[in-house]
Amino acid sequence: MEDVTNILQFLRPDGFVPATLVLLVTYLLARGVAAAFDRMGQRFAQQRIGLHQTKAILRLVLYLAGFVAATSLIFQLSNEALLGLGGVAAVAIGIGLRDLVASIIAGVTILIDKPFSVGDRITYGSTYGEVIEIGLRAVRVVTLDDSVVTIPNNKFLTDVVSSGNAGALDMLIQMDFFVALDADVATAKRILGEALVSSRYAYLKKPWTIVVNEVQQNDFVAVRLRAKVYVLDIRWEKALETDVTERTLAAFQRQGVPSPAILHRSVA
Repeated sequence: MEDVTNILQFLRPDGFVPATLVLLVTYLLARGVAAAFDRMGQRFAQQRIGLHQTKAILRLVLYLAGFVAATSLIFQLSNEALLGLGGVAAVAIGIGLRDLVASIIAGVTILIDKPFSVGDRITYGSTYGEVIEIGLRAVRVVTLDDSVVTIPNNKFLTDVVSSGNAGALDMLIQMDFFVALDADVATAKRILGEALVSSRYAYLKKPWTIVVNEVQQNDFVAVRLRAKVYVLDIRWEKALETDVTERTLAAFQRQGVPSPAILHRSVA
């Protein structure tokens, strides 16, 4: 209570209105910057990832600058005021703001260390999707079913997160196809390869491959053809999978490449 009493004497009541205006202008400016970079990202697709990363850094800098400016308007920041603010901050952090402050620090750490960036496809636990925002408090990820998942920044300091494209526009995609053990594997592999190289969504400047091996699933034994190819743009991930799958399965049917047979389980 003594710290709170000490800090009250440094309040400037006449600074609340301009501080509120500063925060409002900061918010509007940050939104304007975000909208401008989003438009540039749509116009210059090859630079979209870099533009999104720059947008995230600028928004964070704007919010921090606005917060500092608003605080300087509300408080007379003498040495005594700073000591008083330090005492109140310590009490507040100890009571209930520890996670919030940790998330803010973690957000700065993410932008500097870059385990992932805005525009990356990441996997965190059971969540997979594109990072659309790295904010002061949390990271927002839009999943492939268009759900927005909010994850506190401090979670990324201790938990494992993987980035599929690590700041690049392209990303490696893996697709599995199964054929019967007695199928013509060479024909199946040729069909799949043709589907990969002829897809308009594939990025063929990077190497692609098809790995063949025998696998046992729950109810069948089969030959698995695992295709690995880069997608031209991460936003076309599912379009690439659909395009290759549709044409491969249709060609399998035309060429008589059989699917695996279901194993019959004996009834005791």
